[in-house]
Amino acid sequence: MRPSTSQGTEHVHTLVIAERRDEADGVISLTLRRADGSALPPWSPGAHVDLVLGNGLERQYSLCGDPSGAGAWRIAVLREPDGRGGSEYVHTRLTTGTRVGARGPRNHFELRTAERYAFIAGGIGITPLLPMVAAAEAAGAPWSLLYGGRSRSSMAFVEDLARYGDRVVLRPQDEYGLLDLADHLGAPRTGTAIYCCGPGGLLDAVEAYCQAAGWPEPHVERFQPKADAAAGENQRFEIELSRSGLTLQVPADASILDTVRAAGVSVLYSCTEGTCGTCETDVLDGVPDHRDSVLTAAERAAGDTMMICVSRARARAGAQTGRLVLDL
Repeated sequence: MRPSTSQGTEHVHTLVIAERRDEADGVISLTLRRADGSALPPWSPGAHVDLVLGNGLERQYSLCGDPSGAGAWRIAVLREPDGRGGSEYVHTRLTTGTRVGARGPRNHFELRTAERYAFIAGGIGITPLLPMVAAAEAAGAPWSLLYGGRSRSSMAFVEDLARYGDRVVLRPQDEYGLLDLADHLGAPRTGTAIYCCGPGGLLDAVEAYCQAAGWPEPHVERFQPKADAAAGENQRFEIELSRSGLTLQVPADASILDTVRAAGVSVLYSCTEGTCGTCETDVLDGVPDHRDSVLTAAERAAGDTMMICVSRARARAGAQTGRLVLDL
């Protein structure tokens, strides 16, 4: 079980954009520092931060710099004209010298120790994998990276990856078509961990291939919720908040997050879509109905943590409604 981040509120760091660079077509990187140059909180490969952009906008971006560089955080942002406004704000409003709020870092995509690694990136999904590749290299673990994008000009950090030689396989779609997962992964190899980040279609394909080929469940990070993540009928259920001493009814048309906030309970949250992991909460009793896109199959089966922005409660055998006891 990962440590829960659901207790209290989290400090917002006021940072300055120290550098802004064009990394590819539609992709910029931002280097964030404190104004006084003091150290930032430590992080590990796979971590992300929330940018607090104002006007109610908050967005999660993977850290893609060097974890040993305590004085700076680096993120990369793809401009999405048809998105929800966050990337457009970053591209048009954040320039060198601009101040911006940031929360975190948090890590729900942690690089676990393995004998060898197979990394797969699609588009801007390269960002959390950059420090993972560097960590695997530093540890002396064998690794490979399959990196695809719409076109070569749209693929960020290609120059940074050139130093790794043929362990990095670049496959722009306009030159090679869709990524050949069978060629890259092949038959299951003991001790190999698969890490993948990118568009939902790629992650679905990787998960499906691994299941069919007999690979262990891959480690994935999603930018958008799974298409069927919220499937299921919504029913009323009860929650008990162990630390707050409250018992609340969660209506069919509201989430646990909505309900506890309406009761005045302070809880961390960000995406409200079940993808960022910010609202992860420990479950002390009851059976969660997991509808997030963060937890692995093993973590869902354990049932000791849940994302309260989207997940609900299952009724136990013989019970009319579900009931959960949460560490809130």
